[in-house]
This record gives sequence, structure tokens and C-alpha cells, in this order.
Amino acid sequence: MVQFLGAIRVTPLASFAHPGHQFSYQSSSLSLSRIGLSPFSLSKNGFSLPKRILQASFISNASGNADAESPLDQSEIIFMGTGTSEGIPRLSCLTNPSKECPVCSKAVEPGNKNRRLNTGLLIRYSGAGERRNILIDAGKFFYHSALRWFPAFGLRTIDAVIITHSHADAIGGLDDLRDWTNNVQPHIPIYVAQRDFEVMKKTHYYLVDTSVVTTGAAVSELQFNIIHEEPFTACDLMFTPLPVWHGRGYRSLGFRFGNICYISDVSEIPEETYPLLEDSEILILDALRPDRSSSTHFGLQRALDEVRKIQPKRTLFTGMMHLMDHDKVNEYLLKLMETEGLDVQLSYDGLRIPVSL
Repeated sequence: MVQFLGAIRVTPLASFAHPGHQFSYQSSSLSLSRIGLSPFSLSKNGFSLPKRILQASFISNASGNADAESPLDQSEIIFMGTGTSEGIPRLSCLTNPSKECPVCSKAVEPGNKNRRLNTGLLIRYSGAGERRNILIDAGKFFYHSALRWFPAFGLRTIDAVIITHSHADAIGGLDDLRDWTNNVQPHIPIYVAQRDFEVMKKTHYYLVDTSVVTTGAAVSELQFNIIHEEPFTACDLMFTPLPVWHGRGYRSLGFRFGNICYISDVSEIPEETYPLLEDSEILILDALRPDRSSSTHFGLQRALDEVRKIQPKRTLFTGMMHLMDHDKVNEYLLKLMETEGLDVQLSYDGLRIPVSL
């Protein structure tokens, strides 16, 4: 069920009305130390994906030269961002006179896949004779991502935004949606859990209650819809929330649409969520760093353990920090296909994949 709230123009905020898969595996003999994945010791050698990977429906476009057109009846997903809240490169690394960060140094190069902005996904859904653009999260770097990928892929409208949680890297770009609602379309529906809407009422109070906006100012026109941990529909596409923990006591949502599961911010998957992940064609999963997990995010090895348990056909990791060298980590992950049959790779900003929905 989705509860439509709209945008409040008169009512003050104080009186706002709320209306199993079985699995087994053998640990890989590969180790991070053997492949050189310790901080600031990553190889600078390039890595060319083999023909098998290049033929796996990945449309590589990090250089910005990809064909913007795709068949109108073909749905696709586009990675608007695949990095942490602070993004990559880090300014602190680029200005450090005593130590060079190999990943951040690469990230400043045009088209380098280590350049990552806040995690976000755009679903280009072709259904019912038209194509709709559904965005998952609009973080604080969203407008920069849109500047790069909307013109490159022939995107213009945003037909819905679905929110995973209320941290800045997921909702910090809501204000920037004014460019769309002022110049492209009259409004944008926002689908958000009640707990995260309560945060928005503080951080983006003027978008929730537009009566406080100075006369003549044009802010984002957003229609807020409260979602619960049960399936809902946005733009005629069914979404199933995937409840997870994003740090102790902090609930975040992933989403399943079709046979694609997206979980961008997770430190623990509750047992009751695993059945919702069964028979995934594509799993997009949080993997922050190569050496360990943090209190709020999976590390690479924990993420791989979850892949072994969930057993999707293909996995793409997202939310990587600056210790995750794109080519070096992918070289390591490719070996897991040979040793364990795991089809796992890092995603990157601008990755575009045709999907069936």
C-alpha cells in the first residue's frame, strides 16, 4: 500500500496528518594480500575484460561516447553513481603532499571508472507503450551525475524517485529536482518510508510544506507517497521493499523490481529478507572496502559471502570507497568465476545494462 501525502501548502507542519536457497561453497584460495589489495598499494596496471564479459549485455560508456539511443521497447538500468557519500576522488587525497592515493589519482583522469559519485540507480522502464524514468535515491551529488548521464543517454524526465533511506547521500539532491519541476514537468512523485519522511520534514521542510516558501521562489514540486515494507507500484512497475540494517538499529530499504535486487546500504540482512532475494537475475549489492566491513556497510569479503548464500545469476557491487581500485578488484573477482563459478564484478558510474522487466 502507498499512502499519498502530496505537498502541504497551508497546513503547518506541527499538525501534519499522517494518515532459501541451500548453499555450500569452498573458500577461495585467493586472498586480498596475494592480489595486492592493501590500502595504497594497488596496481596501476590496466585491466581489459575478456570477451565473455564484454558480451554479457554490458554497455560500457564511462568515456561518455556511448550511443544514447536504445530501442524504445527495451528496459535498462543505468548506474547514476557507485561511490560513497564523499565521492571519489577525495579532495584530501589529491591535496596530500606526503602520500599519493593511487585510486584517487586515477579518478581524476577523464573516463576513469574509479571516479564515483553517490550511489544511485535509474530504471528506464519500457511498459504500456511508453518509457518512464524511475530514480532510486537522489543524493547530494545527484545533479552532477545527471549533468553527465542525462544528456549522454537521451534522458529528460524523472517520473518517480524511490528513497532507500534518509542519509544525505540518498536525499541530499531533492532540492536540485527543481530544475525538472520548473522546466521539464509539473511535479515528481517521491516514494519514501514514514521514518525517512519524518527526517525530510526537518531537512527539507520547505519541500514538504511549501507554504513557508517566499512568494515567487520556485522550489521542487514533490508529491510524497508513504511506502511500507510491502510491495507497491510506481509508474506501473512493481517494487518489493527489501528491509536491511544499515548500522545498528538503523533500517534501510533495498528494492526488488522484476528479477533485479538492489541493496546499496547494508550491514546486515535480516533472515526474513532472504526469501525475497531468491531467483535473482541481477543482484546489486553494497561493498564498501576490500579489507573489512564497517559498522554500516558490507566489505568485499562479507559481500561475497552473501552472494554465495543468495546465489544470484550475476552480481554487481556498488558503494565502493577509494581503496577499491576498479580494475584490480575486478581482476580478482574474475578469478572467482574460474574457481567458484561466481559472476561478480564492480559496477561503475554510467554503467548501462539492458534488462527485462
